[in-house]
Amino acid sequence: MKTRISTKLLTALKQHALNVRRAVILTSAKAGSVHIASALSPVDILTALYFDALNIDPKNPNDPNRDRFILSKGHGGLGLYCVLAEGGFISQKLLSQYGQDGSILTVHPVLRAVPGIEATTGSLGHGLGMGLGMALAQKRDKKSGRVFVLLSDAECDEGSTWEAVMLAGHLKLDNLVVIIDYNKLQCYGKVKDILDLEPFADKWRANNWETVEINGHKFEEIISALKNIPIKHDRPTAIIAHTIRGKGVPFMENNLEWYYFNLKPAELDKTLAEIY
Repeated sequence: MKTRISTKLLTALKQHALNVRRAVILTSAKAGSVHIASALSPVDILTALYFDALNIDPKNPNDPNRDRFILSKGHGGLGLYCVLAEGGFISQKLLSQYGQDGSILTVHPVLRAVPGIEATTGSLGHGLGMGLGMALAQKRDKKSGRVFVLLSDAECDEGSTWEAVMLAGHLKLDNLVVIIDYNKLQCYGKVKDILDLEPFADKWRANNWETVEINGHKFEEIISALKNIPIKHDRPTAIIAHTIRGKGVPFMENNLEWYYFNLKPAELDKTLAEIY
């Protein structure tokens, strides 16, 4: 089922995403940090979540009935921090301290460091298990909140991920949603060459997940998928979002090296001018 998205919402989401991408570039350049392209690929997904889909309030971030979001691909943490700053969870001043000596904003998100961080992540393969536990607790406590977990595609090489996939389907956790940032690149090469995940959607469906595939950069498709959760009663939802690593900065897009490269001061103006 497709959900119509208003022109006003679409325009607002696009502007938020552009602001976030600019913030990723400016903040990473100041910090001299890496994982820039990894932070850029899920920006549109994060924007749709925090500015439309999630039931979460920056003025009351610990509401027991809130939705919870876990960035399991913790190396993309800068993208999440920039979304949190854009949404008023943290200040722009705090964001500017990312990666600096003594800063609480480390490369990987840390639980309770700032509002909006629901789990310490970065050691891949653990995020979905934590999200499963939260979703199960919400069910047993009769809370209305849902749990959203963003996985990297490379993270789906991990056995612990598939243990959680099997158990969530078995437990019929329809308040659990996984979004896979399927940009098809790992740190050392292409996913299909390192450990091919295909037929990817079929694997989720075989474990009793309702599964949809979307363009992870088209807000119409992202919002439509998120608005129809749960897609089916008594089944968790898997959204396979086809994305581009480095999205929004042409020379970073699908460029493997930008997993490791940092942005030099001399490159900053050119990079900001090319963001779209």
